[in-house]
Amino acid sequence: MIAVASVLIQFNALTSCSSTNGNGDETTQTDSSAVNTPTPAKDSVSATTSPTTASVDTTTNTDPLKADTLQFAGTLPDTLLPNHRILAYYGNPHSTRMGALGEYPRKEMLRRLDQEAERWQKADPSKPIQKALHLVAISAQGTPQKDGKYRLRMSDKTIRKVMSWGAQHGAIVFLDIQVGLADLKGEMAFLEKYLKLPYVHLGIDPEFSMKTGARPGTRIGTYDASDVNDAIQFLSRIVKENNLPPKVLVVHRFTQRMVTNYQNIKLDPRVAVVMDMDGWGPPSLKIDSYRDYIVKEPVQYTGFKLFYKNDLKKVDYRSKHKVPHLMEPEEVLALDPKPLYIQYQ
Repeated sequence: MIAVASVLIQFNALTSCSSTNGNGDETTQTDSSAVNTPTPAKDSVSATTSPTTASVDTTTNTDPLKADTLQFAGTLPDTLLPNHRILAYYGNPHSTRMGALGEYPRKEMLRRLDQEAERWQKADPSKPIQKALHLVAISAQGTPQKDGKYRLRMSDKTIRKVMSWGAQHGAIVFLDIQVGLADLKGEMAFLEKYLKLPYVHLGIDPEFSMKTGARPGTRIGTYDASDVNDAIQFLSRIVKENNLPPKVLVVHRFTQRMVTNYQNIKLDPRVAVVMDMDGWGPPSLKIDSYRDYIVKEPVQYTGFKLFYKNDLKKVDYRSKHKVPHLMEPEEVLALDPKPLYIQYQ
């Protein structure tokens, strides 16, 4: 069993935690820091600050992707995985509590990312580190939007800003989708113009895929292999049509039912699929979840998420540590297989 917490951006504060019981059924409980909000479920610390109206989707008559600031600094490798280890900072610039990406001012955030990259490179010199920024570009919501889909698309301005941070710093960018009650294909189509750039990749979060019509945060959602296959085919088409290096697809997972029929996922040489262990808790519980939900149902590559705050909520009584402990790179690299995607929140 592993304690987990979740991401929902709203214009009100949102913070909660969730846990899974032994048979895989989800239960939720309100975190002490929640403020008149619905109870979300899992993978991250929610925002106590919220996106401003600038983060609401708008349209423009110009192509923002031609901006000079989006020219990537350095040289992109032809193939990221398995030749590199990706190290990502997750979050949203409109939230100081959704993750490291938005918690610190840009320069400090990038400096911290550089420091983490140095630690991981030292821990395993055999794999070059590729830094990344992982933006929640489409965020599940506890209340319906005008179209009733319970998700908020970030504006072009917000997405392009994070993309420019990455491009200027030699960091690839992931755009993450929390669909709410929307359709995954439609949300991927919204992001297609960005994904045509060679350094922009995709993440999808089953937790907020509410196929039953439930409000995001009241239950843990799910994707089937068919949904993952849709994402793979979508990215494969973009790679082929635009003559790009292979894309990386990150699929978050921390319960059995978040991804169903994994054996039916169909791999494509144009897309590297990462199943990312996304739960928070003491190290022994995170390791158990990695083995139970990632290793036992292998797809292609594996990922592991670390929470600067939530992983320190409980002492790990199954370890030598007497105080809450954030796993060190060496501890994560002791896992089999070694994760090739590392995410900090």
